[in-house]
Amino acid sequence: MAQVVLENVYKTFVGGGRDRTTTDSSEAAHADTAVLRRINLTVHDGEFMVLVGPSGCGKSTLLRLISGLEELTAGNISIGPQRIDSLPPKQRDIAMVFQSYALYPHLTVYDNLAFGLRRMGSGQHRQTSQELTEATSITTDLDANQQLQYALAEQTWWQATFAGVTRRFPKGLRYLSLADKLIDQRVRAVAQMLQIDALLARYPRQLSGGQKQRVALGRAMARNPQVFLMDEPLSNLDAKLRTDTRAQIVNLQRQLGITTIYVTHDQIEAMTMGDRIAVMNQGQIQQVATPLDLYRYPANRFVASFIGSPTMNFLPVQVKTPLVISHPGFRITLPGDWEDILASYDNESVTLGIRPEHLSLSLPAPKNLQVTITRIEALGSETYLTVQFEDNSLQVRVEPDRTFNTGEELWLAIDPNHVHLFDPNSDSSLLAHQ
Repeated sequence: MAQVVLENVYKTFVGGGRDRTTTDSSEAAHADTAVLRRINLTVHDGEFMVLVGPSGCGKSTLLRLISGLEELTAGNISIGPQRIDSLPPKQRDIAMVFQSYALYPHLTVYDNLAFGLRRMGSGQHRQTSQELTEATSITTDLDANQQLQYALAEQTWWQATFAGVTRRFPKGLRYLSLADKLIDQRVRAVAQMLQIDALLARYPRQLSGGQKQRVALGRAMARNPQVFLMDEPLSNLDAKLRTDTRAQIVNLQRQLGITTIYVTHDQIEAMTMGDRIAVMNQGQIQQVATPLDLYRYPANRFVASFIGSPTMNFLPVQVKTPLVISHPGFRITLPGDWEDILASYDNESVTLGIRPEHLSLSLPAPKNLQVTITRIEALGSETYLTVQFEDNSLQVRVEPDRTFNTGEELWLAIDPNHVHLFDPNSDSSLLAHQ
């Protein structure tokens, strides 16, 4: 396994969708579309990294650059000590799981799982395995993939042909070369791990969506790559199956310890799966942090609004040093930790951010907000209210025991210990300036 390092990665398309891999300043340059800009990211060995962001932010393009399906405009991509951006996809030792499953419809589940393994003895891999025979033996110093490459390279044409002809025969009548035995062992081990060993004889058309997804995962796992790339693999599943499958993916990744980069637009998936999350917007990484750090300490307003459901509430306020922030509808005093931060913003406008769970029902007071309920979402375990505060619509999380009515007026208190403040010009968190 190895870490993945991206340094100053850029990806630009010329107008019309053609790839631009040069930096000339021709007349057509004005039509260029910068999809990715200044991407710097290190994914540690064995880490589960999630790329999250809205549609069109460039996260899938970044995954395709790592896999070799797209060509870099500028920058470097390395896996471990080796720079890979100039290598073809088959030489990068990467396995990718696609949103559309991408199973071969004419092959059984067994053959879908085995397909990539059988290809490991061709082209560049065959040359490498032949060189290995000069230095070591198959039983001592080779890892599992090298053993398989060795066996495939040593397999004669008649062995491959005979194995292919007898593959559909009853088990006792099949011919298995050493390579076939190694492939069979790995396929069955992966199938058992994913609980699809009873499906090996079926074709993709005979599988449910969840079963197809597990086969796609198994095909990637069987290759035992250095890096897993997953491009929204759960988007075609229903809600309950998504919950079950994402837990299974996380457990498998921890069991295998393979460096994984996972793309999703669902921030709940990102929060529940990733060791760290890279939040992307408009072709740039906004923040990289653990899920809870993103939630508690967003670097800017975009991250604050994207991470968390329902989204964070925002209100314009004015700073009155040392610790007061005011709005025509309320006035609150912040904890003493804010004094140094607010010193340079005296009498200036900033943006207040507060999450729905940090607004609470209270009594009339100058520090509280008078609001009117416009919508009620009772979920059983909790209730979300949409309320109108002057010209602003806010989300509030309340206990489910009380009954509310549309049009009812309430007073809400802001928890000053959970206030976020953002610069109105740059949208960056004032805490990030420290």
